[in-house]
Amino acid sequence: MDPTFYRSPAEAAAAPAEKLAYLVAFDRAAEKPDALAVLDTDPESTSYGRIVGWTDLPTTGEELHHFGWNACSSALMHEGHDHGAEGLQRRYLLLPGLRGSNIHVYDTQPDPTQPKLVKTITGEELAEKAGYSRPHTLHCGPDGLFLSCLGGANGADGPGGIALLDHSSFDVLRAWETDRGPQYLAYDAWWHLRHNTLVTSEWGTPSMVENGVDPELLLSNQYGHKLHFWDLAKGIHQQEVDLGAEHQMALELRPAHDPEATWGFVGVVISTADLSASVWRWHRDDATGSWKADKVITIPAEPASEDELPPALKPFKAVPPLVTDINLSVDDQRLYVSCWGTGELKQYDVSDPSAPKEIGSVRLGGIVRRAAHPADPGQALSGGPQMVEVSRDGKRVYLTNSLYGAWDDQFYPDGVGAWAAKLDVSDDGLTVDPRFFPNGDEFRGLRAHQVRLQGGDASSDSYCYR
Repeated sequence: MDPTFYRSPAEAAAAPAEKLAYLVAFDRAAEKPDALAVLDTDPESTSYGRIVGWTDLPTTGEELHHFGWNACSSALMHEGHDHGAEGLQRRYLLLPGLRGSNIHVYDTQPDPTQPKLVKTITGEELAEKAGYSRPHTLHCGPDGLFLSCLGGANGADGPGGIALLDHSSFDVLRAWETDRGPQYLAYDAWWHLRHNTLVTSEWGTPSMVENGVDPELLLSNQYGHKLHFWDLAKGIHQQEVDLGAEHQMALELRPAHDPEATWGFVGVVISTADLSASVWRWHRDDATGSWKADKVITIPAEPASEDELPPALKPFKAVPPLVTDINLSVDDQRLYVSCWGTGELKQYDVSDPSAPKEIGSVRLGGIVRRAAHPADPGQALSGGPQMVEVSRDGKRVYLTNSLYGAWDDQFYPDGVGAWAAKLDVSDDGLTVDPRFFPNGDEFRGLRAHQVRLQGGDASSDSYCYR
């Protein structure tokens, strides 16, 4: 069995640190191919903090967004994974195209710095076999690979949902849902494996998101604001939890890594009541068995003068935090919250998940502040902490700065640039690593989005045992 499959969160945290990170980058103009870049994360290496591998996609216009491994620690709980004589390995990266709807599969062996394309799952196959388009997030789990999708097939705007892919061949099998109930909007999907529960969140259909935030839809509270709870084994919708219509865009789901736990966090981008952002904790009520959600973090907007703001924000005279990603450390003790609008990465102590306490903060970029990186104090950064990934041992946090092409252009109309950063975590808080700052021309004109770590990371694996 692959040594990067860990029986417990503690075993994962104790494993050797990552020496490489994989990063997807995209061309907003859809003229050049998107790419899979490889970053050196070994501080003892002479190429530390630099891009050491680069593979162009064979297509254009995909807009690579979220991507994932073909297998993770959840494989220890499920039989039927056949990958030939070598056995099941965390080896292949599947790269969904959020605009192009194709999924490209890359083999990271034998040279992990030079991934090779081994299969393309076409948008036509995804539509024909599962009834979906616009693939967004991929997780390895029971029965296959779960691929959340924003759109329907054959031009249908929705409903979005989950496509199930074969673990071994990567063929599209079917739509995962057998009874979707009231669910229509889609975004992320995660689960509590040992409690037979899958959770999904909501963003919007392709027409609602692909051209930027639609002010009319936002102010009339039409974006997603609900969580959905499902029977994981049967694909049957069981319960809907509404966070409140003003809490627009309930995005990233981060369930507790403890396999016996029945709680997790979801980030909400913006409140139409006051431009604040928030983080909510879902949990199972022991008395009734039903699911509930409570707001546990509120992050207010920051006042700003009108001439500092992009056109979309001038009427409000404030910068919304725009929480676009969150990440929970493998030991379930620290929560990281990306405030892409204000350019802040916040760290919370969530040892009591019902009452998080802010214990750290770093500023990079931001719509108004444009806070610089210590590697180049004179460079005003565009974009802000967006995708955030935490190492298995919780000692390193990786950031990238682009959200989604049309949204980048809306909130950073003078250009979002391209950069990645790494933070070191200690008892004293967060420190930006001055040696780790791939940026600008290193990304060959593409924008940097999500990072995955060699051997797994805080958002790639679900664990089966304590």
